[in-house]
Amino acid sequence: MTATARAGVLEDDDELRGLLRSALESEGLAVQATASGREAVRIFRDDPPDVLVVDIGLPDADGRDVCQALRAHGVAAPVLFLTARDTLTDRLSGFHAGGDDYLTKPFALAELLVRVQALLRRGEAPPRAPEGGRLVLDPAAHAVLGSKATVMLTPTEFRLLAALAARPGEVLRRSTLVSAAWPDGAIVHQNTLDAFLARIRRKLREAGADAIIETARGIGYVLR
Repeated sequence: MTATARAGVLEDDDELRGLLRSALESEGLAVQATASGREAVRIFRDDPPDVLVVDIGLPDADGRDVCQALRAHGVAAPVLFLTARDTLTDRLSGFHAGGDDYLTKPFALAELLVRVQALLRRGEAPPRAPEGGRLVLDPAAHAVLGSKATVMLTPTEFRLLAALAARPGEVLRRSTLVSAAWPDGAIVHQNTLDAFLARIRRKLREAGADAIIETARGIGYVLR
């Protein structure tokens, strides 16, 4: 770990946020912290840190939706989720949302620091910007912002769109999209996924977003 490494912290508890800042700074990291999911997307999409520590249970957004929104904006920094929930379904949902590690509250700061160091050593690829920066996603409002309007999405629609936007030009299999948008083990019929994607297409047109969701027959969907 170098003195120039930067960490982003998203935690709504004032005391814990202060402790995380102090602990990470003691390790030589420059830290930028916020308590708001919407603010985190605004800050970190424009200036991605080297690692992110993200609380899942936020007042204004789900930390997993924040992670997906950042991934959709091309932020490749590894994400360590913090949560009070420790079921297998909760852990899997964090990984499906683009997280890299998972730590359950209460936790020892020493363990968090070791996990942050391990994430920094992975040497992630440089952040990749979405094509043309065409989509702006708001995880707090579950909305997509376009040239014409801001259009509300359901949480499931938001997660599907964020998953596609995180990998523009790449065909995502149906199973990948289901894992990103529904709880682990959920039974999602083929026509259910198709119906959700049809609604997202309509909402993209309403928003005036310069993005098209195409069907890859027999495989899945791709955002172009």
